[in-house]
Amino acid sequence: MDAITNYIETNKDRFLTELFDLIRIPSVSAKEENKADMIKAAEFLKDSLLKAGADKAEIYSTEGHPILYGEKIISADAPTVLVYGHYDVQPAEPLELWNTPPFEPVIKDGKIWARGADDDKGQLFMHVKAFEYMCKTGDMSCNVKFMIEGEEEVGSVNLEKFCTENKAMLTADVILISDTTMISLETPSITSGLRGLSYVQVEVSGPNRDLHSGLYGGAVVNPCNVLCEMIASLKDNKGKITIPGFYDDVKECSSDEREAMAQRPFSRDKFMQSVGVSSLNGEDGYSDLERIGIRPTLDINGIWGGYTGEGAKTILPAKAYAKISMRLVPYQKAEIIAELFIKHFTSIAPAGVTVSAEFLHGGEAYVSPLNTHEYLAASQSVEQTLNKKPIPVRSGGSIPIVSTFEKVLGIKSILLGFGLESDAIHSPNENYPLDNFLKGIETVINYYKNYVFLKKGKSQE
Repeated sequence: MDAITNYIETNKDRFLTELFDLIRIPSVSAKEENKADMIKAAEFLKDSLLKAGADKAEIYSTEGHPILYGEKIISADAPTVLVYGHYDVQPAEPLELWNTPPFEPVIKDGKIWARGADDDKGQLFMHVKAFEYMCKTGDMSCNVKFMIEGEEEVGSVNLEKFCTENKAMLTADVILISDTTMISLETPSITSGLRGLSYVQVEVSGPNRDLHSGLYGGAVVNPCNVLCEMIASLKDNKGKITIPGFYDDVKECSSDEREAMAQRPFSRDKFMQSVGVSSLNGEDGYSDLERIGIRPTLDINGIWGGYTGEGAKTILPAKAYAKISMRLVPYQKAEIIAELFIKHFTSIAPAGVTVSAEFLHGGEAYVSPLNTHEYLAASQSVEQTLNKKPIPVRSGGSIPIVSTFEKVLGIKSILLGFGLESDAIHSPNENYPLDNFLKGIETVINYYKNYVFLKKGKSQE
């Protein structure tokens, strides 16, 4: 047993005790009633960093929840890694669907069960403990900085301002993030890209009030009917989005990258079974995984109007609404796509209704090049720990702040996640395999060593 695995095994129980103390703090950023818990969680992590060996750790107030910054600088000439994570969690409701209390962590079936066990307290705490190991053993090979926020689950609304105002303090060579998934420990992967997001809400207005569907139906235009027809026209029969200019900035993935993505184990039947559907469909010319990971999409997230209560109410609604998200790929810009959508959607409105649309929020896609020292260090570290080279995977999800980091700080991010798709993040019974937590600590420690060797033009044996 080498020094790293010995340290982790020796201190495993303490690591879990400390992690469980953090998880017990219900740091739900979406709820005003948990505001004191947000401060408590930030203070807990500040204390954890200082005990681990940080030279300093400070909590910065924002207009929302506080941001924690910590650092240990060993040399002005050494590379600097900035670790990003978040201490806020999603609301636990519906509580009745949890098998155990969400903020009372337990270990069962080799997994930690609790809200935040994976997203992101468990994954963040891997970095705190990896940092502790390097400080306590004198094995620090580079400078380490931490930026830990409390608003990731509500849009990171104050983080860009913090980064802009503290750009000098946050100077680094790479940002290391564990807030994503891998396929499994047996088939490891690294998230090499994220899709962007453009989110809009539309409103179709017709008559000045809800009307009797018998007395007016057939003559007065029905906003709900119109909305459905308009949305249906946004895709053709080959799954292509019909908004003019939508694909103008889309850059096709190379054949090499598509071949690398195809190495990912994937069972269509198991995938359909896992979500309870009998067939899959999407844009012609692309595999299911490519449709999820490297192609833009347009989906209705919610649609409503008229009477939706119990029983019947025969009306012709005055208004109809929908929320629509468009997942974006590299080079597509969220605001430009929203402008194209709004221009097109309002232009196809028929006579008899008025249409309005609003861009609610969004962010850009992100891609990590696979030939940089930063990515290669991650790949080597995963392979060292798990004895298998990881597969690069483009995620269909979005973490808008990652592209913001590149825009504001000029730093690339490495998404070294150890969560699993089965961990039920954001859902009842969130969990995180204990082995992933422990192997994650080991991998992070290896990352620093490999990164420094690669930066110096050497290879780690």
